[in-house]
Amino acid sequence: MVFDSAQLDLRPYAGFDMARYVRRTHCSWENLGWRSLLVQRFEHVPLAEDMELPAAADLHLVLPVAGRAAIETRAGGRWSRHTWAPGRLELGVPDQARTRRYRADGPMRSVQVHLPRGAVERAAEQLGGRPPDYAGMAASVAAGDPLIEEAVRAVGAADEPGDLYAESAAAFLAVHLLTRHSRARERPPAREDARVRAAIAFMRERLAEPLTLADLADEVYLSVFHLVRVFRQATGETPHRYLARLRIEKAQRLLRESGLTVAEIAPLCGFASPGALSTAFLRHTGVRPSAYRNS
Repeated sequence: MVFDSAQLDLRPYAGFDMARYVRRTHCSWENLGWRSLLVQRFEHVPLAEDMELPAAADLHLVLPVAGRAAIETRAGGRWSRHTWAPGRLELGVPDQARTRRYRADGPMRSVQVHLPRGAVERAAEQLGGRPPDYAGMAASVAAGDPLIEEAVRAVGAADEPGDLYAESAAAFLAVHLLTRHSRARERPPAREDARVRAAIAFMRERLAEPLTLADLADEVYLSVFHLVRVFRQATGETPHRYLARLRIEKAQRLLRESGLTVAEIAPLCGFASPGALSTAFLRHTGVRPSAYRNS
């Protein structure tokens, strides 16, 4: 696949009062001379009311790395709500202005990647697919993707000057987003798809609590049978498998980023004991939690 960085039209937000809301601590354009990918690190103010985010031409990946907040966003219609928390990815849809408000419980930091829209659309053509469904891609990314999370962390920490590293990273991100989150495939009706997203959000909010299929089905007003069917159709996994993966991913983050013991991590991730966590961790990752932390 040819990824021609010279043809890219990569424009970050214009008209945004950056100094009012964030302090930029890294910019790959300025610090490394990248042009194929704009990677920035930010420290955010803990309180924002009616923050106007103008439409961007590119795909905007946001990875929170510190802080927690209930974020309310309006993009031309009703307010929607999601949680800002470390590791919870968000993909901004091109050409969509938004208004946002939030109050955080402490310092907020993020790594943000602007991926050129033209690059994604050329990659889609080379893959022989339809034009990307950006709204569907954003919803799919919000459900979680450990590979993109680690890739964003990696480019956020990279110090390779020149554009070769950036061009390669941009090509990988474009192809992965298209093949994992936007390839044409059978999707449930929009109403059912919204319920799948609501079930995933409920899982994320209650990872530390015991959850049953009946709890999830009641939350989204579906029968257990109907929930399992539409959930598998939308994600390729059963709700049980998806919840187990979310719990293991949270355990991985805590093992990487905290000094908590396995016994302390287990209840935070919904496991009844350290042994239950260790068994599930081994089944999903192939290693024990202690070996994962040491590596």
